[in-house]
Amino acid sequence: MTASPTDISQQTIHVELGTRSYAILIRRNLLEAIGEELTRLRCTGKVGVVTDRNLAGCYLNQVKRVLKAAGYTVIPIVLPPGERTKTLRSIAMVMDALVEARFERTSTLLALGGGVIGDLTGFAAAIYQRGIPFVQVPTSLVAQVDSSVGGKTGVDHPKGKNLIGAFNQPRVVLIDPATLSTLPPREWKAGLAEVIKYGVIADEGFFEYLEQHIEPILKLDDASVAQIVKRSCEIKALIVSEDERESDRRRILNFGHTIGHALESLGGYCGLIHGEAVAIGMVHEADLARHLGLCGEDVVTRLRALVEAVGLPTGFPPVAFSVLWRAMQQDKKVSAGTVYCVVPERIGSVRIVPLQKDKTRAWFDTIRSRERDLATKRRVR
Repeated sequence: MTASPTDISQQTIHVELGTRSYAILIRRNLLEAIGEELTRLRCTGKVGVVTDRNLAGCYLNQVKRVLKAAGYTVIPIVLPPGERTKTLRSIAMVMDALVEARFERTSTLLALGGGVIGDLTGFAAAIYQRGIPFVQVPTSLVAQVDSSVGGKTGVDHPKGKNLIGAFNQPRVVLIDPATLSTLPPREWKAGLAEVIKYGVIADEGFFEYLEQHIEPILKLDDASVAQIVKRSCEIKALIVSEDERESDRRRILNFGHTIGHALESLGGYCGLIHGEAVAIGMVHEADLARHLGLCGEDVVTRLRALVEAVGLPTGFPPVAFSVLWRAMQQDKKVSAGTVYCVVPERIGSVRIVPLQKDKTRAWFDTIRSRERDLATKRRVR
């Protein structure tokens, strides 16, 4: 991986999936060209713009203006913000809006927002009249570098994250990095968890770039943002092209998510946000790998240091092992009752391993033991 500055105004990355192939376009002020891009894809008629209340105030009027100027009839569908919107009830609201507006199979859905909006919109597009086209316009860092690419769509169930959904590839992914300037600082930092993930699973050079450039990244330096968005999309596109439906290699993208998704569901999707949960998951899945003899201490140390430099949490929430294990068993990555976890062997290379309950409990006990020792030392001081 090259660490040279990237001109983000001229990036096109291809996801190669035969007849389902599509492009990821990355360009500043791309929102102004949405109409042109939909016309190029031969989209016609009505466009349902699905967004949330927060994003509607920032971008909905602009997107409506651009689409109407290109000749489209625009139907806004505005939902509440946050992970708790990612439900079948919200899908029903979208379905009602599409039926009311008499959408046809040639109509298009456009996801304008973060990962929640993108996942929900893609699923709605997959099931309305057995499938209509949809376009991803991600506005958060998590969505731009991860969730908008690859065709995973769906909603949460109270017992687990993303348990209801479908693979549905978008027609195109349109990334305008200028939208990142309106992200709250917490959301920006949370998105960096997914960026760090790519370095751990596939590219040590990229991980080193993040270590060396974390200060300008946190300040949203244009060249640094260009580099992390571009390289993250390249890695994701390559993995998805090799394994569209997560039968093998694509599973490495779940690093940090076995524990992370469990923590999200245990918090009722209103405590830790996704990137924060993934950050904790990555650090502790690496620590589990160290405990099992699959990687060295240096992997855990470097990963923890980078996550903390970003300002993301690394401490394990106060949850009992039995509760955590039960939540992990509800994850969609469970097979034949076995919990599988992605763990690092070194920075840039990971493997997928089945977890044994007794060995995982033994590791978990070491975490709690270290926490008690640290608490004791603080009291003594």
